Amino acid sequence: MNRITKIDLHMHSTVSDGTDTPEELLERVGEAGIVLFALTDHDDVKGYNRILKARKADDPAVLSGVEFSCRDEKGKYHILGYGFDPDSLPLRQVVERGHAFRIRKITMRLDFLRTEYGFTFLKEEIRSLFAMDNPGKPHIGNLMVKHGYAQSRKEAIDRYINNAPVQDEYITPEEAIQGILGAGGIPVLAHPSFGSGDELIVGDEMDRRLRRLTGYGLQGVEAFYSTFTPKIREETLAFAEKYGLYVTAGSDYHGTNKLIALGDTKLDRVETIPEPMQRFLEQVYRKYLQADAGV
Repeated sequence: MNRITKIDLHMHSTVSDGTDTPEELLERVGEAGIVLFALTDHDDVKGYNRILKARKADDPAVLSGVEFSCRDEKGKYHILGYGFDPDSLPLRQVVERGHAFRIRKITMRLDFLRTEYGFTFLKEEIRSLFAMDNPGKPHIGNLMVKHGYAQSRKEAIDRYINNAPVQDEYITPEEAIQGILGAGGIPVLAHPSFGSGDELIVGDEMDRRLRRLTGYGLQGVEAFYSTFTPKIREETLAFAEKYGLYVTAGSDYHGTNKLIALGDTKLDRVETIPEPMQRFLEQVYRKYLQADAGV
């Protein structure tokens, strides 16, 4: 596993809110020199199966991946899952719940925009929106920009869409973690210090959060992340050591929807792979990648 010099285990495709198709991502991952990656679309795993169909023997090694958007009475979380069986019933149940929540929220937001602001869209656009694997606020925002209701997607979301009083339905972190574990995967807390919006979670608050999540079965933290400062990274690594957690690295690449480069995990800022990440890589190699000639 020492041959893995560049990894990216956090990225999104058109299956959720990215702008590259899974097939395009597979090509771009190779061009970026990444040798191990995971597509972690929000609340869906269809993209992984598409990558498997398109993948050639000399393409980079790939792990199954997902990112569940979660919430409970303590706050918001993004739970990554790796190396699971995408057809496993425990995981499919969580995916289906998340998709149902998204569809209901889309419906409520569209109704609100029509009644509150008079924003309407073509029937074909609405049908296309609901036919998406994971429609969300960015997709509505793009339609609003197209029709001239907002100057940018950010303005559409911040000024209008976020005002919609949507039903507060979420997958809980415990449900996501148990679903990933039930499918034979490894649950990891994405960008641990970043909560909702500009919320920064560090110190004692992070300690309490990790104590609770490890009680549910959390096994790792994303310590190397595109927008983490060195101080946040070092604190996350210290918490990984304290709780015996794996460490992963991800960019959170969304194509042109975010100004983040594929492969920008900040892992190149350290001279050696930290021991908790080495354990993660050894684990996924033994369990999931032994037959993969790219590793």
